Amino acid sequence: MAKTDPMIIVIEDDPSIRRFLRTSLSTHGFNVFDTDTGKQGIIELGVRKPDLLILDLGLPDMDGVDVIKAIRAWSAVPIIILSARNSEQQKIEALDIGADDYLTKPFGFGELLARIRVALRHSVRSQDHSQNDVFITENLRVDLINRVVSLDNQEIRLTPIQYRLLTMLVKNAGKVLTHQQILNEVWGPSFKENAHYLRIYMSQLRQKIEANPTQPKILLTESGVGYRLKV
Repeated sequence: MAKTDPMIIVIEDDPSIRRFLRTSLSTHGFNVFDTDTGKQGIIELGVRKPDLLILDLGLPDMDGVDVIKAIRAWSAVPIIILSARNSEQQKIEALDIGADDYLTKPFGFGELLARIRVALRHSVRSQDHSQNDVFITENLRVDLINRVVSLDNQEIRLTPIQYRLLTMLVKNAGKVLTHQQILNEVWGPSFKENAHYLRIYMSQLRQKIEANPTQPKILLTESGVGYRLKV
């Protein structure tokens, strides 16, 4: 059976950006549908069942944040924000309520393509999670069933908190997780303001996993926002 090209829905009110994305993504093997309103985008999402959504936050009929909330009530489709809003707090808000990634305008098309590939890989991993409970990236192997973490085929020992931190990143591989999301999941709601705990444990984890902890290749930092595990 012939492979179907991935479908992307673009919700963007700027016609020039919509046209650019439609043309450029189509030439890279994607089926693209675009619309300029949030309400129509939500309808098309339900009808077309795309593999990924690219969303602008500044829409004429509703705020993009409300679009994310509406979609996350029933769909886990990967969402990449493409917006002129560039403050850390705005990025954190969008990611906290369910966006998978965030690029600010003006943006590089090459970077957008890379982020799309990451989001689609993460989506496939999530769908296959019940059949595949072993995560592998670079020289790191995490066996979630047997709770074994290996580096270059050598088992490494992690503390319980280090393991919880790593497995949260593994289960969301490729997705940007905010500081508050991680703190809430790993330490609990009462620790959501204790970001220094996360920095300390991330540093410890990098010491055990990264070849060069000061230039990580697996446990990536999203400056001012959170962390992402490479896939």
